[in-house]
Amino acid sequence: MNHARATKVLVIGYVWPEPRSSAAGGHMMQILETLLQQGWDITFSSPAGTGEHRADLTTLGIREVPIELNNSSFDTFISELAPDVVLFDRFMMEEQFGWRVEKHCPDAVRVLETSDLQSLRDARHQRLKERLKASDDTDDFSELFAPALPEEFQFMADTDLAKREIAAIYRCDLNLMISEVEIELLVEQFKVPRNLLHWCPLMVDLPTDAPVPFEDRAHFLHIGNFRHAPNWDAVLWLKTTIWPLIRAQLPAAQLHIYGAYTPPKATALHNAAQGFHVLNWAEEALQVMSTARVCLAPLRFGAGIKGKIVDAMLCGTPNVTTPVGAEAMHGDEPWPGAVTRSAREFANDAVQLYKDKTQWLNAQTQAQALLSSRYQQSIHGPALIERLLDCQRNLGNVRRDNFTGSMLRHHQHKSTQYMAQWIEAKNRNPL
Repeated sequence: MNHARATKVLVIGYVWPEPRSSAAGGHMMQILETLLQQGWDITFSSPAGTGEHRADLTTLGIREVPIELNNSSFDTFISELAPDVVLFDRFMMEEQFGWRVEKHCPDAVRVLETSDLQSLRDARHQRLKERLKASDDTDDFSELFAPALPEEFQFMADTDLAKREIAAIYRCDLNLMISEVEIELLVEQFKVPRNLLHWCPLMVDLPTDAPVPFEDRAHFLHIGNFRHAPNWDAVLWLKTTIWPLIRAQLPAAQLHIYGAYTPPKATALHNAAQGFHVLNWAEEALQVMSTARVCLAPLRFGAGIKGKIVDAMLCGTPNVTTPVGAEAMHGDEPWPGAVTRSAREFANDAVQLYKDKTQWLNAQTQAQALLSSRYQQSIHGPALIERLLDCQRNLGNVRRDNFTGSMLRHHQHKSTQYMAQWIEAKNRNPL
């Protein structure tokens, strides 16, 4: 580590961060803010186009530099920047740029922000599709929820996506994991060394204001980016199965659905007469969450941990979800609401929580305890910095102990390098 200047960090983003659109965007901003608190010098780059809800990083003092895929201009850029740490935002960025980083900045610590295990989420999605294709029963999905780790491994292991993602994890010096369940899956089933993984969940400051009281709240709420497949599936399950069961018990109930990048297929579900309101993007998600009485998160597949549920806890809004929604989120703490395995159970628990003030207040208290025990930025922020510094101090040993990563880098870099150079040459000289 060079003590004569601030540590230089280059973040290579899959997209430009949108903290008000997705949990992944929010987590990236929490990481960036943690690095800024150390006085580190940060540059954020991405080959993606700019989304309409992107954060303005320059106001935080972070440089923004667009980059291109399969273009040697990145080599010049990173050589001149000479970062001490390179953070890849999701494994696809490590695949694209990892060999260039190693070639031009071999002493930079390479860190992967996994966000969640995409291969796990994708495998669960395929499993749900098979279940829906095999049966018309849209009520009970208990056999899909939170299977044992060996079973997760079985339906992931043969996929190309898992092979790519776990290879990228091995190639990095450190991997930020948002879910403890996914850490155990990687260690126990895929035999990834535990010292390559660091638990870094969502990091928040505890609320200081009293939440909006029970009597001043109304309606159910669901929120989530529509480009995220688990959220869209949750909306469909609400519309076709869960919401009619809730309305049968609460005929005047209203459900407000918010989400970034709302497609026409979602707005087509809007039906005020049924109390089913699709309301597009919420500019202030915490504000609408604070006035809802119950948050609904009927997730039938997914991975990682759920930003919408952390937001609900911050606002003192009890929630109802599934084992997938609650996975890796509460440890030994009681759940602040209800965790259910079928549509009917989901609807019944949602109605009970909506009506019963005592149960509602108890869930709210549990949410505050859960935030305090697992999600405090004041705990996880310093732990992240210490882990990065330790990795930097002991980089030689980290790499020496990770022969599998070294082997994978050797083979992947050759194939990726030659493919990238071929694409670049083709782009310069199209037929």
